[in-house]
Amino acid sequence: MENAMFCYQCEQTVGGKGCTRVGVCGKVPEIANMQDLLIYQLKGIACYAKNMLDNGKEVPECIPKFIEDCLFTTLTNVNFDSDVHINLLKKSQEIKEDLRKQVTDKIDREQATYNLSSTKSEMLKDAEKAGIMYDDTIDQDIRSLRSTILYGLKGISAYGHQARYINYKSDFVDKFYITALEALTDDKLTVEHLITLTMKAGEASIEVMKVLDKANNEKFNSPTPHKVNVNIKKGPFIIISGHDLRDLEQLLEQTKDKGINIYTHGEMLPAHGYPELKKYKHLVGNFGGAWQNQQKEFDGIPGCILMTTNCIMRPRDSYKDRIFTTNVVGWEGVKHVPFKEDGTKDFTEIINKALELGGFKEDEETKEILVGFGHKATLAHAEEIVKLVKEGKIKHFFVIGGCDGARPGRNYYTDFAKMVPKDCIILTLACGKYRFNKLDFGTIDGIPRLLDVGQCNDVYSAVRIALALADAFDTDVNSLPLSIILSWYEQKAVADLLALLSLGIKGMYLGPTLPAFLSPNVLQYLVDTFDLRPISTPDKDLQTTLN
Repeated sequence: MENAMFCYQCEQTVGGKGCTRVGVCGKVPEIANMQDLLIYQLKGIACYAKNMLDNGKEVPECIPKFIEDCLFTTLTNVNFDSDVHINLLKKSQEIKEDLRKQVTDKIDREQATYNLSSTKSEMLKDAEKAGIMYDDTIDQDIRSLRSTILYGLKGISAYGHQARYINYKSDFVDKFYITALEALTDDKLTVEHLITLTMKAGEASIEVMKVLDKANNEKFNSPTPHKVNVNIKKGPFIIISGHDLRDLEQLLEQTKDKGINIYTHGEMLPAHGYPELKKYKHLVGNFGGAWQNQQKEFDGIPGCILMTTNCIMRPRDSYKDRIFTTNVVGWEGVKHVPFKEDGTKDFTEIINKALELGGFKEDEETKEILVGFGHKATLAHAEEIVKLVKEGKIKHFFVIGGCDGARPGRNYYTDFAKMVPKDCIILTLACGKYRFNKLDFGTIDGIPRLLDVGQCNDVYSAVRIALALADAFDTDVNSLPLSIILSWYEQKAVADLLALLSLGIKGMYLGPTLPAFLSPNVLQYLVDTFDLRPISTPDKDLQTTLN
């Protein structure tokens, strides 16, 4: 058991079927199995918490917060530290036992009655029963839908974690964590029940993105268009990667007047659009490309890296002494920046290390890209955009975005973007944009043809923009000259997809491959109900969307 695993939650899973020896992400069987057991424990906790909700009792906020942290910890490329998982497992048992004392009804689900073993080796033996494929009698469509819901929850948890960090949360989402996880233990639920729950996961995804959008816009002010330098500057530096804007704000404040340049990386790029962040003059630019290039890009650099959310890869020895993690991110042997008792963080160690390393020796020539087109900034030009559509100057809108990855087929998205006619607008978001965001797409009567909407959670912004355009033309989103071309890699993209499906959006293209956890029947349901389409070739798909 300790040398075997099964995981198919990401797009790059081996053979498009599942990782069984080691994860493509770098996850070893020990971590994979502990994550399975942690999810098993969360389901047990949810059984008791759901009973409390059903009986009108209040579930303390620490329960959904713990569930959220654990779900996020098990998301792809987040945490690879064995000790962290053992501590979370022990904490899950404490919580479960505490809830048992508060629930008088008998709950006989095995996830609820299970008690965590005391040693790591025993935990790993127990993890077998928590494996996705452990019970081979489960109907494959039931298994498929349960997996889809679980991975949607993992994506939702990433957004929920970001929002909670700056003191915003949704009671609806907190309760959904509990009700959905409990439902995943109910063998009486049919395919129809689980399809309904899958769409509710989409509704919860929309809700959590709405809350996070509100949090970021109120905390850091709404994004406005901003030019970002993508080349390096002379001097000591820290690269900050991930999604948590609050971490960036604290780092900027603590490095002010210390002669340290701060670069965003990966999904932190959209931070440059927020007024309360771009006011810091030492936020000098964005370093590198998408997350999957980090091992090459970070190789031996004379500065530090801070990983705030998912997308960490095995650090090479050439930079392992200068990469730091925080929040739920972790890698064995990598220094972690914890929360202090007051909820803030002390970045002194990473600051001193950056100063010691000295940084880049000279400036590169400035090269800039444009960010900051969230829904408020874009819709400020709504009348102008509508006028250009009516005049025939804008013929079509394309949303091209999502998670990036290393698979060769992802060149599709670069080629597609290049082929989009010059009378069309491209909205992009998440790290998929690194495939083409340094290309010059020009403008249409002053409106940039490439509008960077933001991070993966800013699919909410894209939806707000689409709904506003639909209102302006007195139609619905599916009748707009709008096509959505999605790339996916991990579970936040699953949450985004479920969010769009829950809104009834049809005709989306998904690639580079379809999820391994979708059974043929579930896939057929999505095709029949939502006209979900796998990508083919850029020219063929472009012609289909424009005809």
